[in-house]
Amino acid sequence: MGLNALSTWNLLQLLCGLGLLVAGAELLVRCAVSMAATLKVRPLLIGLTVVALGSSAPQMTVSLQAAFNDTPDIAVGSVIGSNIFNVLVTLGLSALIIPLRVSRQLVRLDIPLMVIASALVFALALNTELDRLDGVILLCGLTGYLGLLLRQSRHASHHHVSHDQPQHSWLRNVLIMLCALLLLGLAGRLLLGAAVDVATQLGLSERIIGLTIIAVSTSLPELATSLIAAFRGQREIAVGNVIGSNVFNLLGVLGLTALLAPAPLSVSPNALAFDLPVMLGVAALCLPVFYSGYRVTRAEGLLFLGLYLA
Repeated sequence: MGLNALSTWNLLQLLCGLGLLVAGAELLVRCAVSMAATLKVRPLLIGLTVVALGSSAPQMTVSLQAAFNDTPDIAVGSVIGSNIFNVLVTLGLSALIIPLRVSRQLVRLDIPLMVIASALVFALALNTELDRLDGVILLCGLTGYLGLLLRQSRHASHHHVSHDQPQHSWLRNVLIMLCALLLLGLAGRLLLGAAVDVATQLGLSERIIGLTIIAVSTSLPELATSLIAAFRGQREIAVGNVIGSNVFNLLGVLGLTALLAPAPLSVSPNALAFDLPVMLGVAALCLPVFYSGYRVTRAEGLLFLGLYLA
């Protein structure tokens, strides 16, 4: 009887979470387009920064909670699994909806930095833990990345932005975005709670729960945001959200978690032998795929999804 009640509660959590996820993603994309028009910058910049940081908020919450609950496998594994999911599934599904154009900035700057960040985390984890010094190094990397984006936005010429969306005031944009992020955060919490309950019932290990159930749950805001952006034809936001989220997960989420955790985050031998190399390989795969024609075709989207299933 208790199991049936728990399953019913999990189903309600799932349905409410999915509804809030779609609503929050739709609001976030609309606000990002409007903010780009108001600030007269490319939507890519908004996707790489504000949208990416916001949609990664559930990942930050989960990793910090896991670290303070002495479950480092979940704190680290969820970041690794989330980054793999973002590239292979989020970009794969988005490319199936509409072939994604990739800007030269992404290929020349952001994707190489994502690969470098992945390699940096791998290198720091080789001693089987991430300590406070590692956290400081990762956060310094994030500060440098955001500084590069800010400098590039100041020197870039004004990009033509579609004015199909009304240009709201700065204050209204901020308020709408905060509401959207609140909806996404609540949705992620509901979906995460349901997923962990089910995984616990199935007797899965912390590492597997972190790499799969939690990673997918915390990646759903990115997935919903990129899919909504693809449906609305905002390809730069769809791609920039994924790349920016992955960089923020590695440098920001892992960096802050390692810095604030009461003890160094242990990295399992299985993660070093398999999970981290796969994450690094997936990041590196973006370079040849994105560089060939500066686009992600539907066939390449299917390849990404096939690799995730494999």
